[in-house]
Amino acid sequence: MIDLWIEIYATIKRNKMRTALTGFAVAWGIFMLIVLLGAGNGLLNAMTQQSDNMAMNSMMAWPGWTSEPWHGLKAGREVKFTQKELEATRKLEDMVDQITAVQEQSGVTLSYNQDHISIQLEGHYPKYIDMVDATLKEGRFINEVDIRERRKVIVLHEKTAEMLFSNGKTEQAIGKMVNASGLCYRVVGIYSRDGEQQPPAYLPYTTLQLIYNKEDKMSSMAFTTKGVVSEANADEFEERFRRTIAATQQFNPDDRRAVWVWNRIKQYTQQQGAQSILRTAIWVIGIFTLLSGIVGVSNIMLITVRERTREFGIRKALGAKPFSILWLIIIESVTITTFFGYIGMVAGIGVTEWMNISMGEAVMDIGIAKATVFVNPTVDLRIAIQATVTLIVAGTLAGLFPARKAALIRPIEALRN
Repeated sequence: MIDLWIEIYATIKRNKMRTALTGFAVAWGIFMLIVLLGAGNGLLNAMTQQSDNMAMNSMMAWPGWTSEPWHGLKAGREVKFTQKELEATRKLEDMVDQITAVQEQSGVTLSYNQDHISIQLEGHYPKYIDMVDATLKEGRFINEVDIRERRKVIVLHEKTAEMLFSNGKTEQAIGKMVNASGLCYRVVGIYSRDGEQQPPAYLPYTTLQLIYNKEDKMSSMAFTTKGVVSEANADEFEERFRRTIAATQQFNPDDRRAVWVWNRIKQYTQQQGAQSILRTAIWVIGIFTLLSGIVGVSNIMLITVRERTREFGIRKALGAKPFSILWLIIIESVTITTFFGYIGMVAGIGVTEWMNISMGEAVMDIGIAKATVFVNPTVDLRIAIQATVTLIVAGTLAGLFPARKAALIRPIEALRN
């Protein structure tokens, strides 16, 4: 066995360039597969994280303006959401689980000591935090007591808190009193939400309704559904909702500009489709990169057998058995693929770990808003090992066929070659 390894070492040493090129093809295939999978996982994890904090069966609707006449009524009429529309939607009880109203007040200047910011206030019920992709970072959200007693409490976005409180420590904002255009509110919570260009501050719905004289009008509605598990179900519910609002507000149910609906279920299914396409594309590119390494090994082994045909003929003429020649070529192929495959695997894992350290929580920050775009770009160690083993097996098979051909050649033909 020692003689076998000495012979393999001597062969590799005599053909340094050929061995180096073969090894590079193997290592590069493994390396690129692992890096591509890691980067793809980073993007996919970011997309998944943005969905984790939000109810998948949630929807939101905003009133708009009619774009066409209907039953003698002219186009361009403002659609309004009131308690009447809320109750009508609640009657869709076979598909509506929870529903909440949203009210807005824009153009409010929020200040604390010398710091101030122009902001929009939104009135909400306690269930709203479960319907959107917002995460409570400090303190608490609006509760039922706040709603019942119309408390003057406020929940700030973390960016807003950092701007108002110069020390940048958002946890110290809890319990502080902030001024909102002459009215004082106690900060009870800090929330985080990606994708907000101008993140609002949240008040109890009843408080905003009373202070800003909103009567029973609402800016939007948010609700969760039940029994809606597919894009087709979501479209069906959206049409029923539009017909319900159209009946109370007297507009064409097919008028898409009259009511704007954000269909989370449809978006989620489309996002899942996009993730599936991205995942498939990454694997296809990675596999083809891996195949390039396998082809490289195959070509080199074919060349090796051709160059050593006379040597194999002499061996057989001296009494060498076909199995010994077959074994020699296969061991050489396995040695090269294993050694360089391991180097490629280690290098690939090293790069993904570097990406995780440097960009593992990469956030695109545009000042007052931010969005996570890269999360944990690493690869499961089992996948990395499986890819390396696959290349080793493929390298073995790549060496098997030319080795078998060499082992079966007649000595006289080999010497004549």
